[in-house]
Amino acid sequence: MAKHVVLVEDETNIAEAIRFLLGREGWRVETLANGGNATEVIRAARPDLVMLDVMLPGKTGFEILAELRSDESLEGLPVLMLTARGQARDREMAEQAGVSKFMTKPFSNEEILSAVRELTADITH
Repeated sequence: MAKHVVLVEDETNIAEAIRFLLGREGWRVETLANGGNATEVIRAARPDLVMLDVMLPGKTGFEILAELRSDESLEGLPVLMLTARGQARDREMAEQAGVSKFMTKPFSNEEILSAVRELTADITH
């Protein structure tokens, strides 16, 4: 069974690039362009990894992360946060909220693959 990621990213070109990149690595990628119902989708999907943009319509990545971390059944879920806003304040907020890894845009394909491999190294299917 393929590893599964839920990607919450409103920039279509970035979402498609990540979908293609991870798809080549055998991942099943489910994308959402709006943060509004992301937590419910993630709860139902039970992915191996969540990738969150910070600035999203509906709910921010920080709000979604807080909801995931407050759900006992999802508190150990690896979350990779992606943002064009690389300020130290954003990184600190993400770390305080329990993010697994924080990455600023633009990023290289290898950076994404390396982060995904690191965060899911102990997952077997």
